[in-house]
Amino acid sequence: MAGGIAAALPAALFVAAAGTALHRQQWMLSGIVLPWGAVAALVLLGSVQLLLGTACRSLIPTAVCGMVCYMLAGWWSMLEPGKRLIAGDLPGNIWIYGIAGATVVMLVWCRRYRHPQTAS
Repeated sequence: MAGGIAAALPAALFVAAAGTALHRQQWMLSGIVLPWGAVAALVLLGSVQLLLGTACRSLIPTAVCGMVCYMLAGWWSMLEPGKRLIAGDLPGNIWIYGIAGATVVMLVWCRRYRHPQTAS
């Protein structure tokens, strides 16, 4: 358990930093903005959470990774203007709210990889 949490903390820091750097990437297609960076950042988060869930065979590292990533991204979105890393626009909202959604989806998905409970 402690090893899973110890692995989840640097993983969450990496995903929060990489996802925040990536979330602003977008394509302009016929006047429509496609925020592919925010979607790619969420795929990165889900991939890391899946890796933690399967490697540790527990939901706790998956949940810790999602919570720490959400807290860091939230903190970076509440900095004073000029220092704020995540703006309240479409890519920023997809990234911030998508962290919670992706974490719930990965927790449901990773339930199948838990250690079987022993009946007593």
